[in-house]
This record gives sequence, C-alpha cells and structure tokens, in this order.
Amino acid sequence: MTPPRPFLLVGLTGGIATGKSTVDALLRELGAVIIDADVLAREVVEPGAPALAEIAAEFGAGVLGPDGRLDRKALGAIVFADPERRRKLEAMTHPRIRERFQQRIDELRAENFRGLVFFDAPVMIESGNYRNMDRLVVVITDEATQIARLLARDGIDREEALRKIKSQMPLAEKAKLADYVVDNSADPATTAANVRRVYQALLAHLAGRTA
Repeated sequence: MTPPRPFLLVGLTGGIATGKSTVDALLRELGAVIIDADVLAREVVEPGAPALAEIAAEFGAGVLGPDGRLDRKALGAIVFADPERRRKLEAMTHPRIRERFQQRIDELRAENFRGLVFFDAPVMIESGNYRNMDRLVVVITDEATQIARLLARDGIDREEALRKIKSQMPLAEKAKLADYVVDNSADPATTAANVRRVYQALLAHLAGRTA
C-alpha cells in the first residue's frame, strides 16, 4: 500500500486568459511547487520522443517544422476540426503526460517535500482529473477582462475572442466545484492578496491533515 503523500496536491485550473500564469508565479514566490500540464505536454513531443514519431506517422510530415519539431499550429488545424483525430492525438500523448506527472509526484515524495504542490491543467474539470486532487482552486475573471487580455495577447478580433471563451466550460460552472476561487479581475495587489489567503488556508489544511 502506498503511504500517504507528505504534501498537499492541489488542482489549479480556470479558463482562457483568466491569468493562471500570474497565479502560478505568485504561488512559486510563496514556496509552492507547480507542475504545469502544458509544459509536460511539450516535453512528451520533443524531438526523439516516441510520441512525436507516432504523431508524424499518423498526421503526416506536414505537422513537423523544418527543425524537426512539432508544428503545433499545423497539427491544431487538423485535430480541432475533427474530434476523432483529436482523440487519436490524445491517445498518443495523454498516457505519456500522466507518466511524466507521476514521475514528478514520485520525486517529490522521495524528497519528502512537505508543502503545497499545484497541478496546473486547463481542462482538469472537463477530464474529471480534479477528483484525484486533495483540493481544487479555480482562477476566474470577468468576461470583459478575458476579452481584453485575448485581444492584447493573441492579436485576434473581439468575435474570435468571444468564440474561444464560449467554446470552454463556463467559469461559473467551474467555480461551483472549487474549494477555493481566486478572482483575477482586479489589480495585481488584490490578486496577490487573494492568492496569499488561499495559500495560507491550504497550508492550514495540510497541517491539520499531518498533525
């Protein structure tokens, strides 16, 4: 039987342009470990990785750039238009992402890390993986702020920004499942205060669990 983790595993999710990267940075400053699902997803398709060869064989050499790396834009154009092909891609990458995640958890356990570990994953709720977390934090913002951030970040128009937002699970629905909500709509100082409050509450929970 696997012994209980000496740390608290916290799911961190939100929606597009809610500012999870800002929250990640604040949590790191406070001493948390962040495991980023997007980083894991990039690692499993690095040149030489088995998943990259499988993707090229399935989707064609056109999904590789001149340097042999994955051309995410070219691949995205294929899979986002075809749910069946997207499922094939996920079957190639998701098991390897889970392996990488488990490796990191095992490393932290071996190090006897006794703090907070946040798993930042954009579709944690949609995938059901939030049920595997000790606690869940959802980062929210208002729609006007989301749109403004998308316009500035991605250089798209308002209509496209709205389409991207509406394609995701509503933030209000995600917030209902959260143990803690961080509202990232206001100024940076307010967000930082919200993050500190949630961090201290989670530390208190960890202390109570390990007492």
